[in-house]
Amino acid sequence: MGKTHKDLEIWQRGIELVVHVYQSTKAFPKDEEYGLKSQMRRAAVSHPSNIAEGAARSSTREYVHFLRIALASLSELETQVFIAERLGYLKATELSEEVEALRRKTLNFIKYMKSNKNKGASE
Repeated sequence: MGKTHKDLEIWQRGIELVVHVYQSTKAFPKDEEYGLKSQMRRAAVSHPSNIAEGAARSSTREYVHFLRIALASLSELETQVFIAERLGYLKATELSEEVEALRRKTLNFIKYMKSNKNKGASE
């Protein structure tokens, strides 16, 4: 059986990040239900979702496009974590480190895919 997006470390760690964000935002104030809490959760879910969508595409170029969207979602989440910390909703150190580590891994995977685009998937 061939490998899928579920075999990728960045997808697996992305799922772990989603769980961490959901757990971290549970105690947010009620008035953040449709604000920062919701935005953080959507940004977190967007990362592994875009990796999965990109993996289903037929070209490396399309795949890299979705990986970049996943990367942008991490930048969005990083900003939201910072805001939540400044508002006193959470202590963001661990979550921030997790986002940063995943950002680096996603960037490295993009570089890998771009350098290997002629070895396998067609443009």
